[in-house]
Amino acid sequence: MEVLTHNFKPAAKKALLDKDLSAAMGRAESGFVDTRRKVTDELLNFEEFRTLGRDVKNHTLANLDYYLELFERNVIAQGGHVHWAKNGEEANRIVLDICKKADARKIIKGKSMVSEEAGTNAALERQGYEVIETDLGEYIIQLAGETPSHIIAPAVHKSKKAVTELFDRYHAPMGYETVTEHEAIVDQARQILRDHFCSADVGITGGNFLVAETGSVAIVTNEGNGDLTSCLPKVHIVTTSIEKVIPDMEALGGFLRLLARSATGQITSVYTTLFNGPKRDKDIDGPEEFHVVLLDNGRSEILGSEYQDILRCIRCGACLNHCPVYTSIGGHAYGWVYPGPMGSVLTPILVGRENAGDLPNACTLNGRCGTVCPVKIPLPSLLRKHRSDLVKAGSQGAVQKGMLSFWYVLARRPVLYGVLMRAFKTVLSLFALLDKAGQRGRIKTLPGASAWTSSRDLPAPGKSTFQALWKTAQSASNESEK
Repeated sequence: MEVLTHNFKPAAKKALLDKDLSAAMGRAESGFVDTRRKVTDELLNFEEFRTLGRDVKNHTLANLDYYLELFERNVIAQGGHVHWAKNGEEANRIVLDICKKADARKIIKGKSMVSEEAGTNAALERQGYEVIETDLGEYIIQLAGETPSHIIAPAVHKSKKAVTELFDRYHAPMGYETVTEHEAIVDQARQILRDHFCSADVGITGGNFLVAETGSVAIVTNEGNGDLTSCLPKVHIVTTSIEKVIPDMEALGGFLRLLARSATGQITSVYTTLFNGPKRDKDIDGPEEFHVVLLDNGRSEILGSEYQDILRCIRCGACLNHCPVYTSIGGHAYGWVYPGPMGSVLTPILVGRENAGDLPNACTLNGRCGTVCPVKIPLPSLLRKHRSDLVKAGSQGAVQKGMLSFWYVLARRPVLYGVLMRAFKTVLSLFALLDKAGQRGRIKTLPGASAWTSSRDLPAPGKSTFQALWKTAQSASNESEK
């Protein structure tokens, strides 16, 4: 997938003006957030599972070489194959080689963010293969010629009307009628995908968790397309990344309690499937070949660094759903595979800060992402670390650097700070318009702050500064103690 993170600012501005996108993201935000809150509240020891998830991931990352080698041995013992890919180009070469040896023509795919990261679809299509996405959201955006805008809901930005028009354009020539309701849209997609399931030569899926103890690959879905993609073709390829490995089945049980609740607000996903190699002699279905492609793509360099915590991510999307920036602009503005807070941490590491310097700064640091992360990744701290590293690298403009230098001098002189803040409050009050009650209300325009006031009003300052209110409160507290 092409890296377009340099275009973040203009892309974000364009997204903010898209009314259809705003409506779609608003519906998605309320649905994801409300359902997650309900099911996490119902699990009384949810915080204990979060702590367990963090600790298990930390342990695995500290011993990653051991668990990856154990996973590889157990996959091979069951008749499967494990392939190691340093980067996306190597991963694609491996996949292409497997498809060539299988004399494949049609390839069906389940959802795999790693294949998006590697650009696997484009690599296959350039070699003449027919590639069909089978996850409904992925299928929709494939028809639209777009990339996923969410790591668990690829077409979350699409309205029902947009999907209806898309299906009408591509399905009507095949003799299908126009469909406008959700159930009918899903049913029509199923009818078309059914033929692809039955005629595909190779199936590619992702892998949510790799269980080292058993050599199992676990995928979690709600549509069942992952099972059909893996079991019907004669070759099954799993494309995943090295940090997905976990120690054992007990750990898997804990992560499954976290994943569905954090991702979609479900107690458990509809399908949780474990793959354990190719079809055995007595099995009634399954692939003849089973391959796992493990992608590094810079992850081994994150190990032991100050950013290692991001490797705990289980790709639930909770941080995206709770992020006011992501829910305002959607995923495409981020310019690469991983949007939202987790993407703003991971993308600059994988593609270089020089290519993604705007992403860590596209954050209000409200802290919601860190609060809801099921494995307690300190996302706000990692974003601040990126900002600090960008400053050290000299990426600031002259104006920003000058303002921060002025703030540094000011913050170290409390008396001067107090005087200037009181003066600033007075100036802001002059710009505030009179509301209907005759009181100072909202600031519609402010020199030097047009980027803010062009799209929203600025609240007028209160009657007192924070410091004055704090001193008053402290005095009242001291008096009450006497």
